[in-house]
Amino acid sequence: MSAIGVEIVDVGLEDALLKIEGIADAPFGELMEGIGRLVQGQTRRRIASEKTSPDGTAWKDNLAGSGVLHDSGALYDSIDYQAFPNGVLVGSGLVYSRIHQLGGTIVPRYMQALKFWWVAGGWVEFAIVKSVTLPARPYLGLSADNRVEIVEAAEDWLSRLVQ
Repeated sequence: MSAIGVEIVDVGLEDALLKIEGIADAPFGELMEGIGRLVQGQTRRRIASEKTSPDGTAWKDNLAGSGVLHDSGALYDSIDYQAFPNGVLVGSGLVYSRIHQLGGTIVPRYMQALKFWWVAGGWVEFAIVKSVTLPARPYLGLSADNRVEIVEAAEDWLSRLVQ
């Protein structure tokens, strides 16, 4: 009678399993903090230079011919994030940030008309109107390239955990 046997030698399996188990206790807040900084930068880049919605649609020019959503830099500077263990919130706390994102009509609350000025071709012009309609210029959101950047950052973070 003949016999055969197989010997299995565990080389590194136990260490690999411990690393995988360690992912459950990983500092996900650190990952979310990194993603928050990344999306904040992506959003600021969209406002300062790309001038497009996350879907790639170019923003409509403004009447003054100045930098769309970046004239004073206040919206750019206001983009902030808040990281949580299971997600990230990115946005602006400025009162007018919502109407730039979604578009809409501004009407006077306490007066008969709106009065404003802008510089056009070197001349200061005044306008008195009943309402002003702003087109949507979405600056919040993720483009396809933004999503790829986030996935790559998460993969990089994960690979450092299991080294």
